[in-house]
Amino acid sequence: MRNLQLPLRLAGCLAVSLVFMFPAFAQQDDGPMQPVERQAPIQPAPPSPSSVPTSPAPTAAGTPDATASAPAPKPGTRIEVPSGTRLPLVLHNGISTHSAKPGDPVYFETLFPIMIDGRVAIPAGSYVSGEVTESKRAGRVKGRAELLIKLNTLILPNAYMVNLNATPRGAGTGGRETVDNEGKITGDSDKAGDLGTIAKTTAAGAGIGGVASRTGEGAGIGAGVGAAAGLVAVLLTRGPDAELPRGTTVDVVLNRPVLLDAEKDQFTGPGQASTLAGPANRDSQRSRIPF
Repeated sequence: MRNLQLPLRLAGCLAVSLVFMFPAFAQQDDGPMQPVERQAPIQPAPPSPSSVPTSPAPTAAGTPDATASAPAPKPGTRIEVPSGTRLPLVLHNGISTHSAKPGDPVYFETLFPIMIDGRVAIPAGSYVSGEVTESKRAGRVKGRAELLIKLNTLILPNAYMVNLNATPRGAGTGGRETVDNEGKITGDSDKAGDLGTIAKTTAAGAGIGGVASRTGEGAGIGAGVGAAAGLVAVLLTRGPDAELPRGTTVDVVLNRPVLLDAEKDQFTGPGQASTLAGPANRDSQRSRIPF
């Protein structure tokens, strides 16, 4: 019995020794153990530049940049150009009572921008169209030539059209035409020219009579005949026509407010008008017969 117990004890000790020796062998095969590094906590990524709201860059004065675009107007917003506003215009087609008749078109262009609340409402270079409503030539004995025009439509540079109701208040025609408060353009009466015609015919008649008779009586008779001839010439001819040559500047006044759609009336510049030469200075004269 004792002989059996000894081998069993030896076997148990061997088994225990193997158990403790196995981890050591395993450690030698895998190499020395490395210490475990502690990872830093994960930080959230910074927001992208596109997701950060931006504000206008401040100027030197510390205020937002003035070049930033203005907000778009709300639908239905109107810009009112009040009644009484003056529009300086230039005429593109000349008109005269000699040939004009009611219904003939007239075409103008704005020379200066109209500002409303700090913005350009009507730029220079906008078009204004209208028509002749009355054209009357001067009479042979009395009466001056008269011309009436009506302005109907305003056409902005972007082709936006609105109705217009305006009346001329002044005109630079290069002649002696006048404009009254009702917008009527009236020609010159040329009274000085009529007196000059009679004076010329009188002097010519007196000279002819004096030469023919070689007496003062003959000169008197000739002067009378000449005066009569001059008067007949005045009576047989019309007074000067009222004319608005191409390039005439006309100052018109709005008779009622003009409402512009803010969505269509968005202009950032003052515009530019065409360069038209103004009319030459002229003296209105009636047609002379025979002078």
